[in-house]
Amino acid sequence: MDSIFGGESTRAMTTSPRPSSSMMDSFRGYVLAGIGIEKEELRRRISMPQYLQLAIRRAINSKDVEAAVDSTSLLLDCDGEGVDVEMPKAPLVVFVNSRSGGRHGAEVRDRLRHLMGEEQVFDLRDVKPDEFVKYGLGSLEQLAANGDPCAKEAREKIRVVVAGGDGTVGWLLGSLGELNKQGREPVPPVAVIPLGTGNDLSRSFGWGGSFPFNWKYAVKRSLHRASIGPICRLDSWRVSITMPAEEVVELPFSLKPTEECTLDQDLIAEGRLAEKVGCFDGVFYNYFSIGMDAQVAYGFHQLRNERPNLAQGPIANKLIYSGYSCTQGWFFTPCVSDPGLRGLNDILRIHIKRLNCVKWEQINVPPNVRSIVCLNLPNYASGRNPWGNLTTEYLERRGFVEPQADDGLLEIFGLKDGWHASFVMVELISAKHIAQAAAIRLEVRGGDWTQSFMQMDGEPWKQPLDQDYLTVVEINRCGFSSLGAVCISVHDVAAASKMRPNCQPLK
Repeated sequence: MDSIFGGESTRAMTTSPRPSSSMMDSFRGYVLAGIGIEKEELRRRISMPQYLQLAIRRAINSKDVEAAVDSTSLLLDCDGEGVDVEMPKAPLVVFVNSRSGGRHGAEVRDRLRHLMGEEQVFDLRDVKPDEFVKYGLGSLEQLAANGDPCAKEAREKIRVVVAGGDGTVGWLLGSLGELNKQGREPVPPVAVIPLGTGNDLSRSFGWGGSFPFNWKYAVKRSLHRASIGPICRLDSWRVSITMPAEEVVELPFSLKPTEECTLDQDLIAEGRLAEKVGCFDGVFYNYFSIGMDAQVAYGFHQLRNERPNLAQGPIANKLIYSGYSCTQGWFFTPCVSDPGLRGLNDILRIHIKRLNCVKWEQINVPPNVRSIVCLNLPNYASGRNPWGNLTTEYLERRGFVEPQADDGLLEIFGLKDGWHASFVMVELISAKHIAQAAAIRLEVRGGDWTQSFMQMDGEPWKQPLDQDYLTVVEINRCGFSSLGAVCISVHDVAAASKMRPNCQPLK
């Protein structure tokens, strides 16, 4: 998603504001959501002509864009032959993770279908984002190539709303990002209805940090804001993982196996790579982390999958998450008996490229750091800002710049233990600042460790480690275009001004 609406990237930024609480987000939504928005007016603004809705559905269901080519027969099916078709100003499609938000996911899906019709709302259990990109958008492109002006206009104006958590949003953004590689522009911008636990991507662009109390009205308001809101850029970061081929790992949706290993050959690994390796690629937008925070997230996800009755909403999830973290050695560390609870400097080397530099530079892993996070946005762990609002003097002394979502840099910081992380999360102190980087390589060798834990954008996995051979993680800014950023819709002008003063509204 690298076709960008908005001004040029700059690096002169203002200090990020302190994120508002989930309760206040919900209360504000309760007061304002849905006021003055007529259902029929909204439908006229966002609903595509019925024959295009059917064309998209038929192409996806049949896995064939040619199933939608005969637009005349589709018009006959819906009694539209010879009638002028009115195009909406901002056609929307919505993806819903019906498993998110406890019981609310399915209810939101049904509410959306009531507001905008069945055909423009996709349940992720039934339709995957890559299927929509390949067949759904492909059907509009095929109809447009055959001379259909309505399909052409719909393809150019279409926007996407995703109702889910950070992992769901990242999954959709990654699938839409493939359009850049294929030269299929423009790339639709994405808006968010937050249904997850952390919702950090949603918070960063003004869509809120929790599911509002009056969700029926809030859903309508979200659709309205998605159709008129400004659009900003967001850096996307490609993760390439190379590991011994015999290792078996269960990866999240956001990572896919690839035959081509893309390690930078200019940097010689300081350990041995296996002769036969397996390679995986993925994209993240908010953060990548390795260590104890990912271990806690992994355990929580496993617990929630085994006992889905526990997942009754964001508040219940956060309580369970907090309690579960206390059982994983995050606060009380038997370091002597379990090497997996020691500092990451025992197993990890970090190399980085600084902004506008081509050479790799090794940086030290601070002792006793048990979690390392590479952060793109100012929100992490349910709206916290672990990097902190740093003074100009400190930034200059460390050689840092004020972080921004499209500056081509990741902030790398460390967390020592649960106590340290707790003080960081309530913003009494900042995390352990390590570096800002335009590219990162993590080289991990197990030794006494048989496994580590990693996550990106809230999707964790257990990473097996070999005693003798390296597992290498390389992170680079996606290079699909000169900007390397994605389109994301912002809730309103005020939210846009916090992210960047020159975000532009829909034209």
